[in-house]
Amino acid sequence: MAEAKPPRRRRAGGRAAGTARATAHVIDQQPWRLPRNNDRPTEPLEADGVQALHRGAMRILSEIGIEFLNDEAVGYLRDAGCKVEGQNVFFDPEFVEEMVAKAPETFTITPRNPERKLIMGGDYMVFGNVSSPPNAWDMERGKRPGDMESYVEFIKLTQYFNCIHFAGGYPVEPIDVHASVRHLDCLYEKLTLTDKVAHAYSLGAERVDDVMEMVRIAGGLTDAEFDASPRMYTNINSVSPLKHDFPMLDGAMRLARRGQPVVVTPFTLAGAMAPVTLAGAVSLSLAEGLAAIALLQWIAPGCPVAIGTFTSNVDMKSGAPAFGTPEYMRATQMTGQMARFYGLPMRASGVCAANVPDGQAMWETSNSLWSGVQAGANMIYHAAGWLEGGLIASPEKFVMDCEVIQQIQRYFEPQMTGVSEDDLGFDAIKEVGPGGHYFGCQHTQDRYQEAFYGPFLSDWRNFEAWRLDGAVWTAERAHKTYKEILGEFEAPPMDVAIKDELADFVARRKSEGGAPTDF
Repeated sequence: MAEAKPPRRRRAGGRAAGTARATAHVIDQQPWRLPRNNDRPTEPLEADGVQALHRGAMRILSEIGIEFLNDEAVGYLRDAGCKVEGQNVFFDPEFVEEMVAKAPETFTITPRNPERKLIMGGDYMVFGNVSSPPNAWDMERGKRPGDMESYVEFIKLTQYFNCIHFAGGYPVEPIDVHASVRHLDCLYEKLTLTDKVAHAYSLGAERVDDVMEMVRIAGGLTDAEFDASPRMYTNINSVSPLKHDFPMLDGAMRLARRGQPVVVTPFTLAGAMAPVTLAGAVSLSLAEGLAAIALLQWIAPGCPVAIGTFTSNVDMKSGAPAFGTPEYMRATQMTGQMARFYGLPMRASGVCAANVPDGQAMWETSNSLWSGVQAGANMIYHAAGWLEGGLIASPEKFVMDCEVIQQIQRYFEPQMTGVSEDDLGFDAIKEVGPGGHYFGCQHTQDRYQEAFYGPFLSDWRNFEAWRLDGAVWTAERAHKTYKEILGEFEAPPMDVAIKDELADFVARRKSEGGAPTDF
């Protein structure tokens, strides 16, 4: 590919055309809003198939059990009447069903800027940034271990794009900051450079408690106000197969007791950490997820939770994870069907196995994103920036993914399927008549600026025009766009006193040593 050239700036399509210009300069992007997916979901299972997966999950829970590597969690479940052998817990299906029924089907999460409030559940669908890769890659610096400079760049991209609704985990792990205080620096940057919903890693009591306190301070909230409604969330993963580990459970219980949402996402790879069949892999994933949700509902009845899916397959030739595959898509759709059966909000992901932002990266990610749409997922994790099966975060890929996410959000707009008299355009058809064209008719003139989606990254010119303008490939245009976004970035406003209080908290916790480590 040739050296990156500046991208052409493009008109935003749809109803974004007017309002977007007030909020973006490098690109004309669509306005902030919460997309609503009004399509009927794809449901690959017949009614008896839903029951079969449910029975399969319940058999796992009742006959095989789940290991809870956390004595406090085991104690709660023993008190609830579950059979316990060591750290293996066996669940009565009726108990699981009773506990899951206590979870709300819909809840909100309100960050420090109330205008960025999210609705989780129903037909709402929100998208988040890439989370947790240990490495970064871009076209200038190549692949490298994550650092704070790269972390801050991704946080700025997260804030800049209106189609990204929440700031998930660290978009890249900044290993140049010691693990004992990394969470303090990372959350300070996240809470000051963004005003969107934030996340806490469930990796030790100190980290979880520190993040909850920082979110409380950033929102200008009292303890009672923080506890009264969701302000942040955590995501926990099971250790497939059939285990939940100590720190994840500890963090989940801490948040649940304070009314903060927990997303439970088993990571089941068919053929490696789960049966090679999709029904087996999905039923195992459901069992692991429902076990943790039952625990949380026993501890804090009605606490907000969501069930996640990360069921995909491995390459049986190499053992490497594969994403955006037909199997991944079907597993996501099946899990969405089961989430509705249980009345739970659902999380999916925008993932791929590609190593650079190329064609493979985009078709696999598009498959992942659209399977979330088809599944009726409410939260899409890793929606922008993910590469190499989650080992790399890329700013070019972030920008490219946001183009796809914007198109999905445009696809949801109700005017796309309008059938009013004006939409039917009878007078325009009559005016143009046979053999004419619609470019000049009044119906087109009145609507052309907002009629269609206008990309900020795609290049729709013919080959000759593209070549004369430098033959710039998509990733190169994305690279230039991301650098220009960073150049004009402005942090969202924050009260000076609140920012000072947040900085003081970080300084005090650092002086106390932060979170304990063994190095």
